[in-house]
Amino acid sequence: MRRSLFLVVLIAVYVAVTIIHDAGSAEEIRVWGGKLEDFKDSDGRIWHGGQNEKEKWGGWIDLQPRIAEVRNLTKDAQKLAKKEGYDEELFYAVSWAKFPDVVKVDLNTGKGTFNVTYLVGEHWSPNNRGFDIIIEEEIVEPLYVTPGKDEIDIKRYEGIEVKDKVMSFEFAGNNKTGKGDLNAMFSAIEVIPALAVDPKQKLATTWGALKGERN
Repeated sequence: MRRSLFLVVLIAVYVAVTIIHDAGSAEEIRVWGGKLEDFKDSDGRIWHGGQNEKEKWGGWIDLQPRIAEVRNLTKDAQKLAKKEGYDEELFYAVSWAKFPDVVKVDLNTGKGTFNVTYLVGEHWSPNNRGFDIIIEEEIVEPLYVTPGKDEIDIKRYEGIEVKDKVMSFEFAGNNKTGKGDLNAMFSAIEVIPALAVDPKQKLATTWGALKGERN
């Protein structure tokens, strides 16, 4: 009886440690395009400069992106940014690549499952810029077309799994969009760990199941 109880406790502790370790290894990372310096937003969140390479958090790879500025935002764009909880400053610059070059960014997220938000402000090519958004070698947004000049767009992708501790991004122009501008870009990227189940709840469920089996 005591041996069975000991095994139950041992298994429960193992499950708890595994859950905590997996959750702890996943990093929350934010990057803003077209900038070298970090930016602290109005909520105190830090956005790393996307024009950096080989930083602790990650950086661009293969080819340094070019820079462009979004000089103005429409009133609707300003309202959308505020509604979604993002500072306007995040949309005022982009990291981009001249087609057929692509923008590549690696983020050192650690292993885990994540929710990703892609933010972009259009600085020049109104509804005429087409490319694919690729995360972890999967096209999550095929044939994407950016909004009008001085407008913004926010796209969300949930349940992105990372197995090798590095989340890879690629923004690649695609002529199948039928658009005249294939220069891919981003204004900001936000990556947040996604816990499908509360670890405490999962542990309680596991413990309950083990008790049931023991009884």
